[in-house]
Amino acid sequence: MFHQILNPAHNLGLTAIFALIPFVILLGLLAGMRVTAWLSTIIGSIVTLFMAIVVWKLPIVTGLHAYILGSLTGFWFIDWITFWGVMIFNTLMLTGVFDTFKTWLVGQATADVRVQAILLAWSLGALLEGLVGFGYPWAVMAPILVGFGIVEIDAIRVAAIANNAPVSYGALGVPIIALAAVTGLPLMSLSASVGKVVALLALLPPWVLIYLVTGKKGFRDGWPLAVVGSFSYILGQFPVSQWVGPYLPDVTGSLVSFICLLLFLKVWRPRHILGFGGVELDEVAAARNEETHLSTKEIFRSWLPFIVLIIVVVLWTGPWSPLPQISWLLLKVVGISSISHQATSVDFNFAPFVGGTSILASWLIILLLLRPKIRTIGQIFRTSLYQMWGAILVGFFIFGLADVFNFSGMAASLAYTFSRVGPMFILLAPILGWIGVALSGSNTSTNAMFGLMQTLVGKILGFPLLLLPSLNSVGAEVGKPIAPQTASVGVSTCDRQVAVLVSESLTRANFLVQVR
Repeated sequence: MFHQILNPAHNLGLTAIFALIPFVILLGLLAGMRVTAWLSTIIGSIVTLFMAIVVWKLPIVTGLHAYILGSLTGFWFIDWITFWGVMIFNTLMLTGVFDTFKTWLVGQATADVRVQAILLAWSLGALLEGLVGFGYPWAVMAPILVGFGIVEIDAIRVAAIANNAPVSYGALGVPIIALAAVTGLPLMSLSASVGKVVALLALLPPWVLIYLVTGKKGFRDGWPLAVVGSFSYILGQFPVSQWVGPYLPDVTGSLVSFICLLLFLKVWRPRHILGFGGVELDEVAAARNEETHLSTKEIFRSWLPFIVLIIVVVLWTGPWSPLPQISWLLLKVVGISSISHQATSVDFNFAPFVGGTSILASWLIILLLLRPKIRTIGQIFRTSLYQMWGAILVGFFIFGLADVFNFSGMAASLAYTFSRVGPMFILLAPILGWIGVALSGSNTSTNAMFGLMQTLVGKILGFPLLLLPSLNSVGAEVGKPIAPQTASVGVSTCDRQVAVLVSESLTRANFLVQVR
């Protein structure tokens, strides 16, 4: 049985440098050399295996075994969810259902730019993040906001800041699922722990959005929008994250936010209708949002897929369901930890009814209800595969990389070194997550790379078990708006000249969120 080595270089500083080499190379390829993500993870995997075998003395066969099991876990528990989530989104797009939903929602927004920013960038953006992630909220929301008269660079800033809070539960909870997979911590416990912090962070963005589109003037009679926008999202997000799981907090948060905001706007409107920059609009301009003339049937049909998704996933994956616990195959490779001196392992548990299968079941029911043509279904598959093949490869390879890093003892060595900082490490934990996502563009990858290391540091320092991995995820959430990969998606739907300004602008806007 393989025994991890805590300090293979016989010098903690040098050992830590060796342990950081795979991350430096991986993040350097992604952020510095702009190498595509799937190729970067393959190169990073080779480097990680080399360091594990040469420095940490991991047997070659054992290392390859751990890598394969980790990669299978990445595919089955991560890719299986994200692919079917994108399939649902593309089904809604190619059947016109999402356009109907978007048209109806845009029609509910008044001419007031504050309403547009919160109802669309905040609430609709959270829905897109919850279903798909991968920068979709930016790509979809920025052009809509530009259409309402917001300058392109500011439209991207608004879409970016609105996307802050939903990131931890993006793509149907994949970042939390990844964190549970690499740390071995209970999925429900991690979901609840991160959900508490996200609920606090969700109090801030609506206020910042109002400031971004109208300045301080927008707070005079628009502050109730920020209050309702933040608390309504939390009302839908928090209970689900605590008692149902990580799959739906963004989806339920966004839908509850829609309902509460629309009901609130039936009984309250800002005294002054403001356009972008805080300019007051006259009655003619304020009346520009005409009724969309959608029938009740069309509106219900546009809501139906989301209702189906929520019902199926809640019944399927909640703590009351036995389905996720069913296992058909369990493979593992076992070693001895250099910190606890107890058994540690890399597992692949083929549980056929995991969360991704519940998303597949939801998609099949949505197909039965929407009844698209066979040709359209083929197009949905082709579009989804074209969009997702690179992300699927990343999910496969990044988990192989992470599990070799963890199993070889590299994570333990790095954790032991970081623990020498003492209790002050609690300030560094979210910064590591922030740096990881700012360079890699992925909360999921950041949790996979740093999750176990954060957990081990917490154990050594005697912190609550869930604290540091939760802070890693939340730090990644805050750093997402300045990730170059995500920014490029938002820029892709706007004028090319915006690309020159977007990085600097997003950094300032992201700092504003943290300060406020």
